[in-house]
Amino acid sequence: MLLTEEKILELSKKATDIRISIIEALVQAKSGHTAGPLGMTDIFTLFYFHILKHDSKNPDWADRDRVVLSNGHICPVLYATMAHAGYFPVEELLTLRKFGSRMQGHPHRETLPYVETSSGPLGSGISQAAGMALVDRMDGADKDRFIYCFISDGELDEGNSWEGIMFAGKFKLRNLIAIVDRNNIQIDGNTEDVMPLEPLADKWRAFNWHVIEVGGHDFTALNEAVEEAQAIFEKPTVIIAHTIPGKGVKMFERNYKWHGKAPNKEEAEMALKELKAYRPS
Repeated sequence: MLLTEEKILELSKKATDIRISIIEALVQAKSGHTAGPLGMTDIFTLFYFHILKHDSKNPDWADRDRVVLSNGHICPVLYATMAHAGYFPVEELLTLRKFGSRMQGHPHRETLPYVETSSGPLGSGISQAAGMALVDRMDGADKDRFIYCFISDGELDEGNSWEGIMFAGKFKLRNLIAIVDRNNIQIDGNTEDVMPLEPLADKWRAFNWHVIEVGGHDFTALNEAVEEAQAIFEKPTVIIAHTIPGKGVKMFERNYKWHGKAPNKEEAEMALKELKAYRPS
């Protein structure tokens, strides 16, 4: 999975285009989450355009990698990335959170079958992903694909998260790779004020996981982290990705108030102008 300079430039352009689509969708919806989707855009771009084994023209391909989005509220980045990857028209993103739309405020598998799970209740995704990983082992498919579970740091306040983490550690599910969005915010404030998580890496290690910490906006470092995770055979791996919430728009960055808030027309115009001005050429 070598990343060339040319590929990194391509990914950077794609990430900016996805961020633009996120803002355009949110302002149309007049509701939704801004900080998390923008902060996770680089990671989703790297996965869908470089790492994942998937086929947008054949989304039911049996040998595809599985993506479980536990923190379903950041679904604008999932939708936007999948649209740019060819799963459905980019124009459909503008129906986000509209009545009857496939782009619901949390992913709903029955209306959007391209997603692996419905999500919304925080803390559930890691258990779902662990179950998928165990089934693949039982079926002998654990050497053919990986289960990737995206988790927010705030949802690690939920006790059921740790039940799933304990389960995966017990069964040494090496085909399970969790990616934690360590952006240090949640809806009520900073994570370390609401419910301190540190020492977070030590907690995962105590549950028998291999732990990698990495900058969440460095394509090369992220790619190397995934390669390391794929090479671990005796336990599951968690990649704690340190991200900037609201990444790409200075007004939104590192401000927890944008966790569950959509931009108005003027804010969106400002954000789009900033993103387009700094898009790599």
